[in-house]
Amino acid sequence: MAVCTVYTVQSLNYTSSMSTPTKTHLGFNQKHIFFYKKTSRKATEITCSSADDSKTVVIGLAADSGCGKSTFMRRLTSVFGGAAEPPKGGNPDSNTLISDMTTVICLDDYHSLDRTGRKVKGVTALDPRANDFDLMYEQVKALKNGVAVDKPIYNHVTGLLDPPELIKPPKILVIEGLHPMFDSRVRELLDFSIYLDISNEVKFAWKIQRDMAERGHSLESIKASIEARKPDFDAYIDPQKQYADAVIEVLPTQLIPDDNEGKVLRVKLIMKEGVKYFSPVYLFDEGSTISWIPCGRKLTCSYPGIKFAYSPDTYFDNEVSVLEMDGQFDRLDELIYIESHLSNISTKFYGEVTQQMLKHSDFPGSNNGTGLFQTIIGLKIRDLYEQIIARKPGASLEARKA
Repeated sequence: MAVCTVYTVQSLNYTSSMSTPTKTHLGFNQKHIFFYKKTSRKATEITCSSADDSKTVVIGLAADSGCGKSTFMRRLTSVFGGAAEPPKGGNPDSNTLISDMTTVICLDDYHSLDRTGRKVKGVTALDPRANDFDLMYEQVKALKNGVAVDKPIYNHVTGLLDPPELIKPPKILVIEGLHPMFDSRVRELLDFSIYLDISNEVKFAWKIQRDMAERGHSLESIKASIEARKPDFDAYIDPQKQYADAVIEVLPTQLIPDDNEGKVLRVKLIMKEGVKYFSPVYLFDEGSTISWIPCGRKLTCSYPGIKFAYSPDTYFDNEVSVLEMDGQFDRLDELIYIESHLSNISTKFYGEVTQQMLKHSDFPGSNNGTGLFQTIIGLKIRDLYEQIIARKPGASLEARKA
């Protein structure tokens, strides 16, 4: 199917013509077809680009640096099968991950300033002035319409902007980073959006673990980085959660009085009502207010135990359903007991959530609500994708079965 943009031009006669292909700045071939109708003084110009039978479904994931986006991406791509890997034969420092059905693009690639440039101008990567939202919009729109693009690369190792890489339209495009919902034009292209909302206490603990262990940063430099970023985070990143279809909020536990270690977490899954192709998950009875302590014969719970809660609520003036878990699992194989009490989790067979959690038991958060809710959202996105594909005109039988 061709993807077309329609314009009108003046004409008086019946005729038609097709221009020769031209190369655009997005890296694809484009043709112009003209149709003229005798009874009108206007004709229609249709600009068409080559595309597959179905458009790409676009998912947006927003979060601050060090808040678990990479782990979420691995859980999500696993739901669709196939390992997510950098483009073969390309830049070894590429941020892109490609699997059988998904392509994950890091929005850091749309930085308009390299590391040195940001220092010279005195801005952080969170500042909109350090990012090219026009190019981001144009390329995400092109990929959504089935058109390949030459996407830039921000090299996190050197801090420089590397030459671009060719990205072909996947079945599912995930754009993850600081600003997927900042620009209203990009926001309108999203079929579903998620925000990872990590409290300051938990964020600090996670960032220390990642940046000290994996990147060799000192504790002092991490503290300085957090403090330097906070004003821009509050101004440009945090407000995006009001637009998200689902928010995973990570907080310190309430099960341990005055807990300062941050090892036990309380996690909320905040799900917006009325989102197309998405039905919120609920516990026991949809729309009720429920508090549940499942520890006992079917669920092993060491101190401080596990507590679930579910209720309707409002979030930025939107009606939402909130599912909450406080505490952590001792045995993941017993998670099926919890799974059996959840509804609308979009599994294809009994125990699929538990299977996915066991499959990635070494991932961060696998013993608490972060891993559980990330897995559930991954299954919900799979269901959303299948609903969208099934409803597209002319969708092939193979696409509907995907």
